[in-house]
Parts: sequence; C-alpha cells; structure tokens
Amino acid sequence: MTEHTASITAYWDAAADAFDDEPDHGLRADVTRTAWARLLLSCMPAEPVDVLDIGCGTGSLSLLLAEAGHQVTGVDLSPRMIDQARTKFSTVGLEGRFLVGDAMMPPTGSQRFGVVLSRHLIWTLPDPEAALLEWVTRLRPGGRLVLVEGRWREAGQSGVPYVTDAASLPWNGGISAKDLASAVRSFVTDLRIEPLSAVPDLWGGEVNDERYVLVAHV
Repeated sequence: MTEHTASITAYWDAAADAFDDEPDHGLRADVTRTAWARLLLSCMPAEPVDVLDIGCGTGSLSLLLAEAGHQVTGVDLSPRMIDQARTKFSTVGLEGRFLVGDAMMPPTGSQRFGVVLSRHLIWTLPDPEAALLEWVTRLRPGGRLVLVEGRWREAGQSGVPYVTDAASLPWNGGISAKDLASAVRSFVTDLRIEPLSAVPDLWGGEVNDERYVLVAHV
C-alpha cells in the first residue's frame, strides 16, 4: 500500500461511523430509500444480473440491488465501510460479497458482470480515465456501466477536507455530465444521461450543484 493509498483508506475509515448520517448514504428515510430504489430500477436490466458496486461504501445501494434480486459484489478501499456493508446484509438475511480493494483495480479476478455501478467515486481517483477503462473490461458483452456522478461545491465528508493532496486529483470536486460523457464515449454505446439535481428526494433536500446518472452499454 502506498502512502497515498494509506491516507485515503484512513480518511474513509474515519468517516465510516458517521457516513450513513447523510440522507443519501444511509437511506434511512423511506422517501429517500424509495427514490434510490426507483432510480436503480430504471438503470438496471429487467432480469437479475451480477452487479459490481465499486466504491460501495456501507453498502446501501448494494442492499437495494440485492433486495431487487441482483447478485452483488461490493468493493471498497475502507475495511470499516466493508464491515458495515456486510453487517447490513447479514442483518436482513441477504447474501452479498464484499471485498476490500482499490477501485482502480477491483479484486474480482476474471469474473465478468452484467452491470458495473459506481456512485460519487471517480473524483477520488488518481487516474479516473484508466479506472473507467478497467471497469469496462469487467463487463460482459452487452453489459451496462452505471455512473452516478456530479460536480460539487466541496469535496469531502460533512465539511471535513479530503486528503492533503486532493487538489492534484484530475477530477477533484467531481466532473460534469458533458465531460464524463466525453471521457467514456469512445468505448461505450447507447449512452444516456439523466439529470438528478432536481430530484430532492434522492438527496434529502434541495441541491444547487450538478448531479446525474450516466448509463451506457459495452
């Protein structure tokens, strides 16, 4: 583990206990949980598939997917986040696989998935374009790439600044829908973007920055 990776792991481990306090992280309110379930339903295939949830955090979206019948593998750099995800699944008696690992190279071996999902992660990566190319290789032919992303006023959790060298990250603070579409267009098809800023139920209230979901096939 490099010093940079260690500092990122420590940051997210420290954030784990309070992570679900954010409405769109913990999905504790019925209206927020329902909004996310509805969004995921619109992005997923009709039939159950294997889903790779990269940067799964505490597993809230993974749990919604499992409840909808999908088989979920979650990957996160933070062991404490992964522990919470496993606990969420065991508490309700659902099966899911959760792995501690780097989003740049998810530790899933040669397995291929029907969907690769990532939410609010790529801004944290040192080489996001390389990560996106890697994620596409984890998809079966015809698989879907689902990216819930945005461009935010601040990076970090609950006002806590991100790691000290965050300013050097290529997409620090997020990426616009237009720029993300440009980054992936050469290796995907049927790309669509759905704006999400005007859906307050997803976020626990009104937001004034750019948020969206990008869905594409390979």
